[in-house]
Amino acid sequence: MNPTDTSKEYGEYVKKKAPNSPILKDCFNAFWVGGLICSIGQLIFFYCKFKGLDQTASSTVVSICLILISVILTSLNIFNKIGKFAGAGSLIPITGFANSIVSPSIEYKSEGYVMGVGAKMFTVAGPVLVYGISASVIIGIIACLFI
Repeated sequence: MNPTDTSKEYGEYVKKKAPNSPILKDCFNAFWVGGLICSIGQLIFFYCKFKGLDQTASSTVVSICLILISVILTSLNIFNKIGKFAGAGSLIPITGFANSIVSPSIEYKSEGYVMGVGAKMFTVAGPVLVYGISASVIIGIIACLFI
């Protein structure tokens, strides 16, 4: 028997057994949950502006509040359920990033605060930070040289 035939048969078997993904429903859920998170952030922003904060301070308060809400929901195991329901809609950069830092911290808490929480906190977010910072440094150098 040819190995290619076996992999082709396996591929067909997987297609038959795998459930169809309801793409339209998933996109709709991601859209409205992401929109809801952004609307909550916008309401916090408007409230801060109403209370007399300038735009920079209001933006900072919004970021802090969204991170805090994400951390609380992650620690209560609610954010994961929202993520399963909404997919990428719940991973709006600031809330998804907060979740990616808090989740390993909670998971490895039993190993202690230094070797568990401290060492494992950036296992998911670490590569994002490294490549994000590296890319911004390279783009900054290129901008300084050519602009």
